[in-house]
Amino acid sequence: MSVRDTVGELTQICLELRRSLRSSLDKKEQEKLISKHIKTFAGRGLRIADFKTGLEWFNVTEGLSVYQHLAGKIIFLDFFTYCCINCMHILPDLNALEKQFPVTDGLVVIGVHSAKFTNERDSKRLLSAVQRYNIEHPVVNDTTLSTWRNLGISCWPTVIMIGPMGEPLAVFVGEGHRKEMLLYANVALSYFKSLNQISKKDLPLQLARHLLPTGGKENLLFPGKVEVFQSEQGESLVISDTGNNRILVTDITGNVKYIIGSSNSGFRDGDFENAMFNAPQGVCVLGDFIYVADNENHAIRKIDLIKKSVITVAGTGSQDNDYVGGKLGKDQGLSSPWDVAIYNYENGKSTVPVLLIAIAGTHQIWALFLEDTVWWKSRTYKAGTCAAIVGSGKEENRNNSYPHTAGLAQPSGLVVAQNDKLAFFADSESSAVRCINLKNGQVSAVCGANKNPSDLHDYGDSDGARFAAKLQHPLGLTWHPKEKVLYLTDTYNHKIKRIDATTDHCKTVYGDGKPNKKFSFDEPSGIAVSSNGDLLFVADTNNHAIKVVDTKNESIATLSIKVPVIELDDSTNNVYVFDTTISEKGGELNVTFVVTFHDSDLKLNPDAPQAWTMSLPSTGKWTAKSRSGDLSSPVSMNVSEGSGTHEVHVILDIIACKTTECIPKKLSVIYRVHQKANGSGVVTERKSLVIK
Repeated sequence: MSVRDTVGELTQICLELRRSLRSSLDKKEQEKLISKHIKTFAGRGLRIADFKTGLEWFNVTEGLSVYQHLAGKIIFLDFFTYCCINCMHILPDLNALEKQFPVTDGLVVIGVHSAKFTNERDSKRLLSAVQRYNIEHPVVNDTTLSTWRNLGISCWPTVIMIGPMGEPLAVFVGEGHRKEMLLYANVALSYFKSLNQISKKDLPLQLARHLLPTGGKENLLFPGKVEVFQSEQGESLVISDTGNNRILVTDITGNVKYIIGSSNSGFRDGDFENAMFNAPQGVCVLGDFIYVADNENHAIRKIDLIKKSVITVAGTGSQDNDYVGGKLGKDQGLSSPWDVAIYNYENGKSTVPVLLIAIAGTHQIWALFLEDTVWWKSRTYKAGTCAAIVGSGKEENRNNSYPHTAGLAQPSGLVVAQNDKLAFFADSESSAVRCINLKNGQVSAVCGANKNPSDLHDYGDSDGARFAAKLQHPLGLTWHPKEKVLYLTDTYNHKIKRIDATTDHCKTVYGDGKPNKKFSFDEPSGIAVSSNGDLLFVADTNNHAIKVVDTKNESIATLSIKVPVIELDDSTNNVYVFDTTISEKGGELNVTFVVTFHDSDLKLNPDAPQAWTMSLPSTGKWTAKSRSGDLSSPVSMNVSEGSGTHEVHVILDIIACKTTECIPKKLSVIYRVHQKANGSGVVTERKSLVIK
């Protein structure tokens, strides 16, 4: 029997064994079943072919060999393609394997990249994906699918467990096998260690993350999406700085107003500095709120620009495989939300906002009903309910008049044409743009893909209408209501395309060679259009930038992200200005100041007094718990009923020291408090004072 035949047999046997394992609650019985299975296939004497020579490798200093570097190891070969959402879903499972069984214990995970799309064969793009998804195990770019064909792999993701002498032992197809893989790994290591066949030698690892841009608040890292909205100060941007796990709010010239979230990944609600995201993607704005598709937290987060806080409004923080939904808020599990858009739905005589969500993980469109809503076919949803509204959950390019019968394929971009009552989505795995009629849920084709709903491999780079147009894994959409056109990031073709919504004709407008080579992108993933339609803001993901395209002048520029930093002159009082909002009915304001230094040699002297003094506005009956205090204690005050803007003045006297000298500094803070009807009654904030 050939290795291909053995892998095919293993796939079926492991499927049957999986049923037996799930029916048995006794761990020892499960281990006996797996042990018997491993011994059977280890004794057959079949060996896999080594990796083809000359392939490019990542996270190692040299190419690896099954029978040299990996001899004596239990190997988990992960066959993946980096566009695939299911492949992304098993990365945490593989990470769990690596943490429990390190290389020196005898187990190695190897990513065998077997590209679906032409673009993915490019090692430069694969390197970006390895960095973007924080993959730390060795990855080989098998551009000719040699290992895939040798082992008879048929779908992504597939994981094959290989024994210490190169023998195939188990096959795991699809996602959701973490417990099973951990069990197989534990049994296999125990068995082969008893035979003295396991090697504890290390590998020549070198993580690719060292090639990324250096840190800094002004540096973006794999930005995923961008949105334009109107604020009191004029047109503004929301940027999902995906690789930095944060959201930025800027003006259209890049001046940063808010940094929301820590640079570390996590799942935590709180104020802007303490909240945590995990690879956030889509963003949209409703009044003073920003909704975020927090992708790897499998959650929808809400940013309150008045209270300056982040809360979770849907999702549990862990991936869920629910294809129906219907639970409230944080009780409803989600699977890889990728984009969000607001639709103002006419609910009888009133209009209610509904948050539409592109759920890439289950190939569906969901809705978070922000108010009580009577939806299609007179179905009633209570406020806070999150449920699937379009898509069967099968990965297809199937259009249909019945929304739950339509099949989607990893929807990753979403935009609403409000006046037309339409939602358009970028269906990335079918390489198409498709449309939902928001009056009844009917799903129809716009451009790209193939008429055959099961063909998800019909991609390319051609202008044209409907199925004559060809795209390659598009991810971003925006709508220009005046011209009734869509702008599309044709991500894997590295282009911006324009779609006439009346004729469904798709045309390349920006990208290499169109109209000239200065319009160069690298996997652009998000796009937004200014209110007058003259500017396009593009999340140029692999270039770690927001590009600004001037459609009138046919020019392009990189948005310069500018984080406010106050440079201090020791001879004068140095002024910091902050704004906050509180209720017209009055309330409580608490502010903690954190002093940091750009000069790493300069630090606050812990033995010296670091003090503040405060003066309250002369108008109103404001009171303070104390007019002075230590830097470690907050500045706290009770705000009286009133309206308008009031100024609180705080003076900080600090002592900063180097190893050889100490320097006194006086900092002046002007805190502008805006009293508004929709303001919070209690405001608690942390403000950073950065000293150069």
